[in-house]
Amino acid sequence: MRLSDEDLEALLANPESDRSERKEAYSRDVREKLCQAICAFANDLPGHRQPGVAFVGVRDDGTPVNLAITGDLLETLAGIRADGNIQPIPSMTVEKRTLLGAEVAVVTVHPSDAPPVRYKGRTYIRVGPRGSIAGRQDESILNERRRHRDLPFDLQPVPLATLADLSRVVFESEYLTAAFAADVLEANDRTYEERLTACRMIESVQNPVPTVMGSLVLATRTRDLIPCAYVQFLRVDGPEWDAPILDEAAIDGRMSEVIRRLDDKLRAHISTSVDVHSADTEKRRPDYPLAALQQLARNAIMHRSYEGTHAPIRVTWFSDRIEILNPGGPYGVVTVANFGQDGVTDYRNPHLAEAMKTQGYVQRFGVGIATARRLLAENGNPPAQFDPQETRVLVTVRK
Repeated sequence: MRLSDEDLEALLANPESDRSERKEAYSRDVREKLCQAICAFANDLPGHRQPGVAFVGVRDDGTPVNLAITGDLLETLAGIRADGNIQPIPSMTVEKRTLLGAEVAVVTVHPSDAPPVRYKGRTYIRVGPRGSIAGRQDESILNERRRHRDLPFDLQPVPLATLADLSRVVFESEYLTAAFAADVLEANDRTYEERLTACRMIESVQNPVPTVMGSLVLATRTRDLIPCAYVQFLRVDGPEWDAPILDEAAIDGRMSEVIRRLDDKLRAHISTSVDVHSADTEKRRPDYPLAALQQLARNAIMHRSYEGTHAPIRVTWFSDRIEILNPGGPYGVVTVANFGQDGVTDYRNPHLAEAMKTQGYVQRFGVGIATARRLLAENGNPPAQFDPQETRVLVTVRK
């Protein structure tokens, strides 16, 4: 939904609106306030079911200041969505508009289908024209509202799962401390079920059935609940599939365990050569840069399809290359034609992506492929080859 000039000017003219935020210019301090406003608009506590708008280049009374709206400014504002501090990822657009005869930067934020949305571990809401941190009752309203929306697959309940399948120790000692700010946890008077609901690990307090996300992140028997949730690792002594097997493993468990164990496998199989001839000091170079392989493997875990398939992610290590097969083709705005292009990204599992960011396995969204390409080039490897098809993506990395 793109708001018309008349809609935007009406928001500018109403200083008491809880759907608008006004800033004269952009700075580091202003960015903090904008992020809080974006989070609050995404939560839409009043239930407007309409976008909220943050304006940059206008005064508190809604009149423009004639700020130069540059491409760099728009790119910086758009980067708020991808830096991973607002979770789950907000649906927002950034554009330059001419309002009341002057250029203005307009950030339009759509209500989230899966509130509560948090910024740096805090849930922000709008109380009239001002922002505030949500209280217990506010979060309860947002959690209840989420149950009545058309949710993505990673928030669907897993019928075979029960609350007893989730590890409370892992949730309270690892996940909560990473997901919430320390002061929020100190003031927390919510029950275990309320906290699981707020983190989208169960459907609701009234119906405490683990979600797909909860089963992947916290379950003690993940593969019993989601059979495809594992990585099949295979190392063969040759360039073809029928070569002798050197190592194989089905790597399963909670998502964090899968990532850590896969990291160990990758690290163990990387060989490092030593060059003592081309410089005065020796140079050590691995046949594959670990960080690049981590980016590609975690990308597969984040974007794979967990629905309608029992196929695992496959990491096959040949003598001359590594193949990573992800059972999930391009999704959303990502197509076979534009796959891998910088800035083109979408999320089949947006809340699983949130969990990976929370647990520190993703630093920034939308840059995994670009980072892997850069690391491979720096190490002297050929560019990674991507073969996206309708139901899977194959990545080939060569020595």
